Amino acid sequence: MRKFLGSSVLATATAALPMLASAATLLDTLALFNTFLNAMIGLFITLAIVVFFWGLIKYLLNSAEEKAAGLQVMFYGVIAIFVMVSIWGIIRLLQSTFKVTSTDPVIPKGIQINTGTSGYYQ
Repeated sequence: MRKFLGSSVLATATAALPMLASAATLLDTLALFNTFLNAMIGLFITLAIVVFFWGLIKYLLNSAEEKAAGLQVMFYGVIAIFVMVSIWGIIRLLQSTFKVTSTDPVIPKGIQINTGTSGYYQ
């Protein structure tokens, strides 16, 4: 297990090194991490919703003795969603209180598709 963990950390660091090396300044590096964190927010909220629905399925399909496990999974899913959305709201409140303006929304952006009519990239 330890050997696998070490090799996976090494592989991740090797894959991330070109992205960090191509960053020209500290602000570029911070923008790269900001993009990564914004993507992770959407992933974690989606994961919490999946956990909630997994608990709902366990609750609906199991017998009376096993319904408690489904309720517990649903409870943890609701708590996770609440905590993440609450932190999101607190950050927005602090931004508006201290007049911190941002050009990017807090909501992660989706995949950007070029819809130009030309046959080649611009």
